[in-house]
Amino acid sequence: MSGSAGPSTPNVCHAPLPVLPTYTPPDSYDPIRGTHSPLIIDNGASTLRFGFSTSNSKAVLTPHSVPNVIARFKERKYNQPLLLFGECVDAESGAKGQAKTPWEGDVLLNFDALEHGLDCAFIQLGIDTSSVEHPVLMTERLGSPLHSRTLTSELMFEQYSVPTLAYCIGSVMSFYQNNRPSVPNAPFTQDGLVISFNMASTSVIPILSGRGILSQAKRIPWGAQQSTEYLLKLIQLKYHSFPTRVTSTQAAWMLHNFCEFATDYPSTLRFLKIPANMRASERIVQFPFALPVVGEKTEEELARIAEKRKEQGKKLQEMAAKNRMDKLMQKETDLQYLLNLKEGRSENKREWTNTLQSEGFDDDAALQETIKKLEHDLKRTRKKDVDGTDEPVEEPTFNLVDVPDAELDDEGIKEKKKQKLMKAGWEARARARREKEKEREEKEAGEKRDEEERENNFEEWASRLRKEQEALMNKMKERGRRKAALADRKSAAAQARMKNIASLAADDRVSKKKRKAGAEDMFGADDEDWAIYRKIRRRRTKEDYNQLQIIESKLLQYDPTFTTQHTHASLSSQRSALLSAFRPQYEEGDIAGNSRIHLNTERWRVCETYFSPGMAGVDSAGVGEVLQSVLARFTEAEKARLVKNVFITGGSSQFPGLRERIYATLRPILPPEMHLGEVVRAADPSLDAWRGMAAFANTEEFNWVGVTREEYDEWGGERIKRWWGGNWNSTV
Repeated sequence: MSGSAGPSTPNVCHAPLPVLPTYTPPDSYDPIRGTHSPLIIDNGASTLRFGFSTSNSKAVLTPHSVPNVIARFKERKYNQPLLLFGECVDAESGAKGQAKTPWEGDVLLNFDALEHGLDCAFIQLGIDTSSVEHPVLMTERLGSPLHSRTLTSELMFEQYSVPTLAYCIGSVMSFYQNNRPSVPNAPFTQDGLVISFNMASTSVIPILSGRGILSQAKRIPWGAQQSTEYLLKLIQLKYHSFPTRVTSTQAAWMLHNFCEFATDYPSTLRFLKIPANMRASERIVQFPFALPVVGEKTEEELARIAEKRKEQGKKLQEMAAKNRMDKLMQKETDLQYLLNLKEGRSENKREWTNTLQSEGFDDDAALQETIKKLEHDLKRTRKKDVDGTDEPVEEPTFNLVDVPDAELDDEGIKEKKKQKLMKAGWEARARARREKEKEREEKEAGEKRDEEERENNFEEWASRLRKEQEALMNKMKERGRRKAALADRKSAAAQARMKNIASLAADDRVSKKKRKAGAEDMFGADDEDWAIYRKIRRRRTKEDYNQLQIIESKLLQYDPTFTTQHTHASLSSQRSALLSAFRPQYEEGDIAGNSRIHLNTERWRVCETYFSPGMAGVDSAGVGEVLQSVLARFTEAEKARLVKNVFITGGSSQFPGLRERIYATLRPILPPEMHLGEVVRAADPSLDAWRGMAAFANTEEFNWVGVTREEYDEWGGERIKRWWGGNWNSTV
């Protein structure tokens, strides 16, 4: 699928354009004031979700979700420093370069960004008191470093003076939201295997009797952020000269809208190996472009331009004719001057010789030769002006060649030698003219025979020329293959060539015994030694190419079934059907087509990195290996309880085909008789973690899982209480 028309697939999606953020007024704090309602904060790597867990209004229970990014920006118009948060960062082009998130990969490190983000969150919630008088339930990563937890606790207790603070793991709370007891305050006793697809990591957490077995949990350093970067690199490699800059935001949009998991990745590649299947599976993304403004000329302007060009051509012709006339007149003047010089020859030989030398002539013969040459040039120029043809060259006379040297003086002998050289040159030119004439006659005779064969037996003539064309193309192709093979020193052709050089370069004048004794290598001492390189020099393809052009021109002229698509130039420039399907080509002037990105193999390749991070250069186990490693640490009975409820959550869990791929990965590593339940996706992978936290915060159990201000002062910021939804490191 290449050419001017481009792809015929009508399914073209347009890349999203930046949208200005909308202003959302702060919430009213009056319904929550004094209620000590728990404050739920889902501190995600890409999105910050926050809100209160209880309220009489359903709208308040829906959390606020904003991008978890800040930027310090100096506004140019009023020269005022601004602090932008969330969607406002993308609205200002100058602020994008200053954007910063609280997270470095999967670790919380930038606490100034976290503080600014929490300030904006509390302002949006309408909290107008001097301190946050609400217990806080906040997410942290699996196995969060104690340093990050310490600084977060210090910020919450010292800066905001929260009464209690509890940490939980978002994926466990999402599992709780989708499997929580129907009876209020009932204990949570569900079993399951939680696979969480986060922004910068993917984790596997086994849960037995409602408690996360975090000592057996695993995490791999691959998530949506790395997938987006990998897709962006693939696009940049595929479209290295793309006219528009593809941003990370656009790559993330393409990742979440077009990429999917393959149940069997090798089978998918074999399916896409067929060009028609690849075209049917591709998704086309149209990026913004601007059409050039072309001014159309009126008929009067076109006529004026044509008249101007005609006048310029006429002036050039007049200038060329004037130059020719000036040269002709100069030659006539020079000829007349030399004739006058010859007629005024002095009787004094010495004086005449001095005159000739002053004019630049050695003797009378040189003067006579110059006069004769000028007369010949003038005669030929006048003849060409009359009928445009060249006059045949007259054969010169060499009257001194056959005269014996004894009959000549010194000047005559010198002139005789000169005439011999001139005669040899004349005869060589005459011989070359005869050979050229003979070649022309043979060529005309061959063309006549070829024409007779074409007229008498056209099919046989066309078949013969096609065979000759094919033979020449195969010959040139084989020469190209050999040239490519010689470029590789380890190839058989290159080794055979070096062997040939070594054998030809062997000095036969040195005996084997002397050669073994370390005799001096004399190769190159004789100039004939270097002739071996001429024996193995690559043949030039110029003659074959010229002959091929002649054959193809005849076929194009007389054979109606032979078109330009059958020529060597067309066949050699054709791309393979698979390559054309992988990246279709558009005409140079097709601005819309050249601003498109065709996603085909990338749709499955990017998602496959979750199971094979080595494809992207990451030295880590994939999701399948981690699942096998986690399940191997449990007994058969516990393993059966886990795989009955396989739960996936996180933004990337919404990719099509993930549930089928997880099932196909787990089934071979389990005993045949063990039941494997259906892989369940969270009802809302993005918000279920926050909703699970809000539901848990409304239970009585929440009252004793948090760390109070007194316990913080006693234990320090890294200490937390161990409970079923939180981390186990540094717990009491």
